[in-house]
Amino acid sequence: MADRRRINGPPGATMAPVFEDDAGQPEIKNGKGRDRAPNIIRKTFLKTGVTPSASGSAYLEFEGSSKSGVSGLKLSCTVHGPRSLPRSSPFSPHIVLSAHVKYAPFATKQRRGYLRDPSERDLGTHLETALRGAIIADRWPKSGVDIIISIIEGDQDRETSKSQGDETWDMMNVLSGCITVASAALADAGIDCVDTVAGGVAALVQDAGEDSTPRIVVDPIPSDHEKVLGACCVAYLPTRDEVTNLWFKGDLPAADAGLYTQLVENGIQASRTANRVLVECLGEATS
Repeated sequence: MADRRRINGPPGATMAPVFEDDAGQPEIKNGKGRDRAPNIIRKTFLKTGVTPSASGSAYLEFEGSSKSGVSGLKLSCTVHGPRSLPRSSPFSPHIVLSAHVKYAPFATKQRRGYLRDPSERDLGTHLETALRGAIIADRWPKSGVDIIISIIEGDQDRETSKSQGDETWDMMNVLSGCITVASAALADAGIDCVDTVAGGVAALVQDAGEDSTPRIVVDPIPSDHEKVLGACCVAYLPTRDEVTNLWFKGDLPAADAGLYTQLVENGIQASRTANRVLVECLGEATS
């Protein structure tokens, strides 16, 4: 039987309106962004306490690209708990963490279903790993906490075709944002952590042009570059100088260990910048 209580959207891909006249917008040359240096992340908006019914909540938004038709990244996170586990659950001396990441059906150019797909489950697994290194788990024995993140906009270019594979690299930015917004929501819920964990992304990209050489940029937007050769997402605790999660993607030479080290260092630098935004947001919330 058809579900008459829900109005389903179109089954195929959806596209946002594209305006041809970009009056007053500077021209993008060689695929490079407008005013952003390779070691500078995009403008970020972060706010806590957006969902009063939850134990803790936060909203994160990244600025979109200067190219028309490219959406930014918008995430909403709620934390429920800590709360007692069911009696049927086995005894746990530490808090049981559960992370649930889900794209909204309209978040990407290819319409998403209502059930989680493998990519969303991968994001949830990486998020759990990143947060377990920050939470003081033995403070809440026999308890559980649920972290639910809704991806409202998926940081994609809606003009390009799916065959270009930008969605693979967009997941790195999504995971970075999920780590930062979940850390803010955990602090808003009053859950003790050893430090505020934040996510950062660094990528090896190649721009258009015959004389273009690969370079490393932080917080990359795949549509602003000709090709993304590899990317690294880092979850970092700045005070303790520890990495709680590290995710590599791409086709990089295994013999060049220095290239991997540079990607990790730039990813840590991006996470440090995101952490400053996180600390400032929490300071404003408590003042």
